[in-house]
This record gives sequence, structure tokens and C-alpha cells, in this order.
Amino acid sequence: MEFNYTLEEKDGLAIFKIKGNLIEKSQAIPLLEDVEECIMKDINQLILDMTDFRYLNSTGLNIFINILTKARRSGGEVVICSVSPKIKELLIITKLNTIFLVSEKLEDAIKLLNHK
Repeated sequence: MEFNYTLEEKDGLAIFKIKGNLIEKSQAIPLLEDVEECIMKDINQLILDMTDFRYLNSTGLNIFINILTKARRSGGEVVICSVSPKIKELLIITKLNTIFLVSEKLEDAIKLLNHK
């Protein structure tokens, strides 16, 4: 399964619904460009909805860290939601669960960002 995503801007939030597998940096170039565009439009509260996301490696983790860095430098935040057990385990092993805000559902992610 290849990597793709959709972007929805809603109430000052950018919701990226990520699908597939992320294993090469070249796959994420459009995603990173859209993140930059959102930040340039002062939309720096980002949600990475992983409902249909299946697999990532260290390259994928680096891309997510890059997104988090961009958001926080602009005064924003990133919430990861709807994470599969396999990816949740990877976040725990790498301790990235202590760096990212992680929520069970999209609704919870929206609530987390609306309280910031």
C-alpha cells in the first residue's frame, strides 16, 4: 500500500488524514509542503489522523518529527490520533509518545488543540 493523505482545514485546524505506509522521504514531500502552506496561513494547530495508516520506519518517524518542529516553531502543536497498536508500540519504544500529544479519536484531538 502506498502513502497518501487528505487535508481538511476546519476551525483554524489542519487535519491530515494519513493513509498507507510511509517509508521513503520522497513520499512525504507533498505532505511537508502542505504543512508549510498551512503554517504560512497561520494554521499551526495540526492533527495527524492515522485511522488508515499502517506502517512507518525511521524515515517516517523523522518526517513526523519534522512536522512537529515546524508547528512548534510557529507557536503551534501537533496531535496524533487514531493510532494502530503497532504504531503506538513504536511511539512508546522510541519515546516519541512523550514528545507528541497522542489521542484515541479525532474528536479528542480537536478538543486537545482547542484548549491550547
